[in-house]
Amino acid sequence: MPSDHYMIPASARLPEVPELVQEKKYFVVHAPRQTGKTTALRALATELTASGRFAAVVLSMEAGQPWPDDIGAATRAILTGARRTARTNLPAELRPPPWPESWEEGLLSDAFAAWSESCPRPLVLFLDEIDALSGRTLLSVLRQLRDGFADRPIGFPASVALCGLRDVRDYKIASGGNPTTMASQSPFNITVASLRLGDFTLDEVRDLYRQHTTDTGQRLTPQAVEYAYALTMGQPWLVNALGYEITSRMRVPTTTSITTDHIDEATERIILTRATHVDSLLDKLRDPRVRRIIEPILAGTEFRFDPFSDDLAYTTDLGLVRRTTATVEIANPLYRNVITRVLADGLFDGVVGAPAPHSFALPDGRLDLDRLLARFTEFWHRTEDVLTADEPYREVTPHVTLLGYLDRAINGNGFVDREYGVGHGAMDLLIRWHHAGPDGRPTVQREALELKTHRPGSTDPTDPTEAGIRQLDSYLLRLGLPAGHLVIFDQRPAERKRINTELGAQTITSPAGRTITVVRI
Repeated sequence: MPSDHYMIPASARLPEVPELVQEKKYFVVHAPRQTGKTTALRALATELTASGRFAAVVLSMEAGQPWPDDIGAATRAILTGARRTARTNLPAELRPPPWPESWEEGLLSDAFAAWSESCPRPLVLFLDEIDALSGRTLLSVLRQLRDGFADRPIGFPASVALCGLRDVRDYKIASGGNPTTMASQSPFNITVASLRLGDFTLDEVRDLYRQHTTDTGQRLTPQAVEYAYALTMGQPWLVNALGYEITSRMRVPTTTSITTDHIDEATERIILTRATHVDSLLDKLRDPRVRRIIEPILAGTEFRFDPFSDDLAYTTDLGLVRRTTATVEIANPLYRNVITRVLADGLFDGVVGAPAPHSFALPDGRLDLDRLLARFTEFWHRTEDVLTADEPYREVTPHVTLLGYLDRAINGNGFVDREYGVGHGAMDLLIRWHHAGPDGRPTVQREALELKTHRPGSTDPTDPTEAGIRQLDSYLLRLGLPAGHLVIFDQRPAERKRINTELGAQTITSPAGRTITVVRI
């Protein structure tokens, strides 16, 4: 609400909408959950109505969700909410008349027609949460809108926007249609545009946080703002959640400038508390369509993403991944972190040997990474069969298990940053371990790891050690570190017995002169 909250102008986020409305177009607005979609639509509806040229309102379709195949019950619930919304958001002369009596399959279109005929201005409807509907109800709603389209603007709404998580191409599946015939007989083939509400830009994040500084006097360092953007890639809920966590839950005094350390702490708290947004998003990980996209990314395996893939479009629309010019990657670093943590949830339940926090701290406070990896190797060999038994993401179970082990070992003392080397069969990790230095001042120990897997039947049967050393060399150069660890999970059955009896690590010097410890598991 603009009177209560810091805002990015709606017109800046969806600049195409006023022109589409002016041209009496029907269109789609879609975006992942918690990206500010409903907020932007309400602001646009208010602006359109205030212009004196339209009667615009956002109507929620979610009330019809409990009745996927009872069209009448779903329609009556939707129209009851529509009348209340109109009473709250429109002046009396623009509100709907009593809904007409009609048969259930035509009640919605007759109601919208009556409203359009009685309204002194062209009626504009933003039908929010349209994808809460499913089955026969969704199909009926879409067909009624299409059937009334020709009667606009006098006998039907002049402009209609379907607003939800997905593009209209996915609605046919939700209404029970055959996904293999998406191009034929669309129930809503009258849309002229499909608008995806994007994430915030860096400038918009700066603007949003600057409003807090103006309001309270509390400063955010430029590095903190850029770090918040880098962690979230501008995902609106995450951008706001970081600010809320720091100011309202951590209660950093307004006299204290917000720094990157505060952003780190807030990020960890959001991940650990698993807010509703994060939980609802990650609930989708077990969807086979999502797993087919996410698993190759986590594994870093060579995978050709079909840009027209329904699975890819669906996972992108959910906000879990984003497309770049070269490939597909997890949408932002914060999601990269939380996805692997979610997949590790439950892996350690009832399994002996999970580490306790701070159990690998040296007497001087530093992290003993060599001892940690040696203990993990023993743990993995003892528990691998149990850990992989029911894991849906089996290809990445070794990586996920090590990440879960690291998270537990350094809990409260540091962070593990994840990067996935798509197409390189690797995962890059950076451990940031906080401790007191020799002079008693706080310091950060940084340890880089490269994870690779030698799989049976791989398209590349060669030993991944050489490629792993090259990749780790490049990662260390980027980080400015002189040494790192290469961890190789060997999944070849013939090698398992030998490796299991030859625990240990080998230290070598890389071609670039860096010290690399190779750990084979």
